[in-house]
Amino acid sequence: MSRVLALKSSILGDYSQSNKLVENYIKNVDQANLTVRDLAAEPLPVLDFAIATALRATEDLSEQQQQVVDLSNTLIEEIKTADTLIIAAPMYNFTIPTQLKNWIDLIARAGVTFKYTENGVQGLVEGKKAIVVTTRGGIHKNSPTDTMTPYLRTVLGFIGITDVEFVYAEALNMGEDAATKGMTEAQDQLLALV
Repeated sequence: MSRVLALKSSILGDYSQSNKLVENYIKNVDQANLTVRDLAAEPLPVLDFAIATALRATEDLSEQQQQVVDLSNTLIEEIKTADTLIIAAPMYNFTIPTQLKNWIDLIARAGVTFKYTENGVQGLVEGKKAIVVTTRGGIHKNSPTDTMTPYLRTVLGFIGITDVEFVYAEALNMGEDAATKGMTEAQDQLLALV
């Protein structure tokens, strides 16, 4: 049975188009093999000096630092036990939401999810598939304003996830017809991936 980790990162809750797309996708997933993490409803800490130090330390951690490491370990374990990650990544000001960046900062750990070798970086989270569902008010796919796609492909590849597909729902703020078309096309593409 395929295990799925679904990550939501929209701050819009019930009004979120990316959440709706992900929720429609996971309706078709065996619920016993599904983990859902709403990064906006349950925010993760923002990377700062104390957290960066904790994630690099090997001993002598304070109680607060140990809690951060434990949280990071939990997030990484969710990835490792999943076969597929479905990541909701709405575009905010030409980039990913802060909530998703906080998750990335806690799961990208040297010696745990990647390592440096004499041949360069080697990702340690292999054999996974990622589906990134990105919603945008305008049209950005394949243009210089789409900084999200290369960033997410790079950071996922950095930890070893190289099988990455993107589902785009664009033009959502460009009139009702364009928004309906964008959501329908994204929904159809997602259903084809189930």
